[in-house]
Amino acid sequence: MEIAGILSSPRVKRINVNLDKINEEAKEGEIILVPGKVLSEGELNKKIKIVAFSFSEKAKEKILNSHGEILNILDEIKKNPDAKNVKVIK
Repeated sequence: MEIAGILSSPRVKRINVNLDKINEEAKEGEIILVPGKVLSEGELNKKIKIVAFSFSEKAKEKILNSHGEILNILDEIKKNPDAKNVKVIK
């Protein structure tokens, strides 16, 4: 699986994604997986669940203010091992 390769790669090669890109590509209610770090550039105006390795503090604040949900990748794998209804943004 492509995601497994990304997740097992060194941190330097992990992906950083800004909120504006997530907002552009995500639909209301989706589960979005970012195989890296979510950064705060831009705004989020949809209620979505974002799963990532890490989040900047400002990104966390913006996601929660837009009534979104944040979750660590390992926690999501435990809850949803088949990755049903998960969209990857990188």
